[in-house]
Amino acid sequence: MALMPKRTKYRKMQRGSRAGMAKGGWIVHFGDFGIQALERGWITAAQIEACRVAITRFFARRGKVWIRIFPDKPVSRKPAETRMGKGKGAVDHYVAVVKPGRILMEVANVPKDQAQMALRLGAAKLGLRTRMVDRVEQV
Repeated sequence: MALMPKRTKYRKMQRGSRAGMAKGGWIVHFGDFGIQALERGWITAAQIEACRVAITRFFARRGKVWIRIFPDKPVSRKPAETRMGKGKGAVDHYVAVVKPGRILMEVANVPKDQAQMALRLGAAKLGLRTRMVDRVEQV
């Protein structure tokens, strides 16, 4: 089951601005290590789920994982081979807007080398440049 909001105020949304740095969520709060975005972009619900699965499979029931982003922005798409006009298309999927500096995932209760391997596997699923950050090096 894909991540998506239970309900929204409006069904469809405009594309919006991706400018600027992350306003919040740039410090590792919950775990010991995290993945930090270095680029801006949209991350789909499927990409977040693929990242989560890759990290938890690597840990094999050890450690704890936190997802720090949520796909709350609907993206609409018109059907294939449809002429222009006749309104905005139906909602196709949901994305999370990510700006540079944002912490995407956090892990805890694992050694640093294992966390590094797991986060590298997870980051490969996201389609953005990222880096691994520690809780201690940020303060």
